[in-house]
Amino acid sequence: MSELENNRLIQTFAKLRQTGKKTLIPFLTAGYPDLPTTEALLIELEKQGVGICELGIPFSDPIADGPTIQTSYTEALSKGITSKKIFDMVKHYRQQDGKLALVAMVSYSIVFKRGVESYLSEAVKVGFDGIIIPDLPLEEAAELEPTARQHGLANVMLIAPTTPPERRVEIARHSRGFIYYISVAGITGERDRLPEETIQAVAQLRKHTDTPICIGFGISNAETVKHVCQVADGAIVGSAIIHRITDAKDSPQDELVRKISQFINELIEPIK
Repeated sequence: MSELENNRLIQTFAKLRQTGKKTLIPFLTAGYPDLPTTEALLIELEKQGVGICELGIPFSDPIADGPTIQTSYTEALSKGITSKKIFDMVKHYRQQDGKLALVAMVSYSIVFKRGVESYLSEAVKVGFDGIIIPDLPLEEAAELEPTARQHGLANVMLIAPTTPPERRVEIARHSRGFIYYISVAGITGERDRLPEETIQAVAQLRKHTDTPICIGFGISNAETVKHVCQVADGAIVGSAIIHRITDAKDSPQDELVRKISQFINELIEPIK
């Protein structure tokens, strides 16, 4: 794991563990409503004390995203957002001394089209710290993991509620940075509360791995963040944030950023 020693994602979780703290991982659709706003949001998240952000790379046919995120992807693509433009934005954010650990959520078809080696290498060069490829099964993801690691990129893998216990442990063994535990079967979206089985399953998985575990899908309020962080190392919030960006997308950028900042502050309050 020496290739990942200087990885911001690995370092962030190490510091959290040392201080006994949990984290919020916001999800943003890169380029929604536009790339300057995405960068402004990254800067604001950092000011709020957030250490990690997941950036969704827009794709025409996402397999796990609900209507809120799908719509944001469609709009971003309609405005000509590409991986190259997103990479340029991330590079610019790093040049402005941006310190957030950034994780790309990207379809394998995008990676494959560019070439695995080329995509991973470029992602690291511009400033990504981790990658999540939701449509890549364990067997293929495990093959990709050493390549990602050699480039200094953490290959974050997903575990679903329907994944058999033995396979969960195997996925955890190959996941780097953190394990993305999907809270509910189905697609992303806001929910009032999460199944208690999810909490129990994460507690059980904890017995088999030291890798941080973060829970995503359906987390939309501070109460749920507090609930999942009783057993998880972090809570991932996507649709609830994108929903609010959609509501404010016709507002001036500073107003949109302020509204999202207020929501993020609410979400992190229970785990400060």
